[in-house]
Amino acid sequence: MSLAAHHDPALLAAWRRAPALPFTGSIEGGLTLLCLFLFSQGLIGPLFADPADPDSSIVLRLVWLPVYAVTLVLAVTRPGAMMRTLTGNWLMMALVLLTAVSVIWSIAPDTTLRRSFALIMTTLFGFWMAARWSWRALILLTATTFVGLGVLSTLMALGLPSLGVDHEVHAGAWKGVWWEKNTLGAMMAWGAVACFAALHVDPRRRWIWMGGAILCCALVLLSTSKTALLALLLGTGGAIGIALCRRGFGFASLMLFLGLTGAAGGALVLLIAPVEFLELLGRDATLTGRTDIWAILARQAAEVPWTGYGYMAFWADETGPVYWVRQGTDWPVPTAHNGWIETALAIGLPGVVLMMLVFGRAMVRSIGRLFRGPETYWTLTFLAMLGLVSVSESNFLQQNSISWVLLVATAAKLADRRAE
Repeated sequence: MSLAAHHDPALLAAWRRAPALPFTGSIEGGLTLLCLFLFSQGLIGPLFADPADPDSSIVLRLVWLPVYAVTLVLAVTRPGAMMRTLTGNWLMMALVLLTAVSVIWSIAPDTTLRRSFALIMTTLFGFWMAARWSWRALILLTATTFVGLGVLSTLMALGLPSLGVDHEVHAGAWKGVWWEKNTLGAMMAWGAVACFAALHVDPRRRWIWMGGAILCCALVLLSTSKTALLALLLGTGGAIGIALCRRGFGFASLMLFLGLTGAAGGALVLLIAPVEFLELLGRDATLTGRTDIWAILARQAAEVPWTGYGYMAFWADETGPVYWVRQGTDWPVPTAHNGWIETALAIGLPGVVLMMLVFGRAMVRSIGRLFRGPETYWTLTFLAMLGLVSVSESNFLQQNSISWVLLVATAAKLADRRAE
């Protein structure tokens, strides 16, 4: 049976007849783009904040208050849609509320209270995006944001190389409108897959999205971030795999078999010859010191396995447990450099389990849409890349973060069976 039967021809035709940019001229569309830009922390971060402690910047604190106010106003204007979105995502709500509850046992309650509130508002904006925008609009808004950030990063690197290019540890690596090169690489990897998805939902402007994808891919290479490059390869391969799978069930079965075989082979290589594999990627066996950090942090997390130290509290108290971590590694470790360990440090094993359920359900729902809907070109590739990056970066439960906003919006939209 042809896979055409598994598509909705009327829906696909409607998407192609719709205006190229459905949010053009909309106040909500403009506010969405502005807020996504701010959540990326591009430009405003390097100009007004210390990368070691961005929350200490008065300018950033003043920026976020209006964003939270706008979020509340936008949410209130669509009470019915927001209520359906919230009730359909109770696991995500429980996870985020747990960060606020952790103020009870936090070793730095002031920090936990302030940052958990910021996380709740960041999450609320993601829920609003899922409630307000269709899949098509959500993808186009995301792609437009990343293309704009890519253009600004290029202008920054070429026009103000003192800010846009690294001149210290990674001399010559582009960092664009962010503090460091890895952030530019990760953002542009997501931007590339967003443009790939936009190609399918907005074919009228295919040249814009193709150009945006090329720009994002080039910036990943110029960032010299190997993690971002792996994520980009995963996302690009995923998009190609989805397209090939939709050509027939037989081919889909072959792709699935090859994917599982490749994953099993990769895991076997890591078990048998991890050092040689990491050296092949240009990394030493400690992943630039990360495994040393993880070993020490795992012992610290095991001290309070059921509660953690409180949301974002572990790194706030210089004389607390973080002191021994920095003594053991002999450098001022700023984060766990791992999304799962960071979650365990913040809210313990219950938080890790909730995070796994939220992420796992989103992945399963996205795989379930493999043969229908152009949105899968975004959802499946983005989630897979986010999971890969979480191994080496603390990218879960991050307040004022575009990656968390997009994860919430994508997961919430996937939970809505009526979403178009």
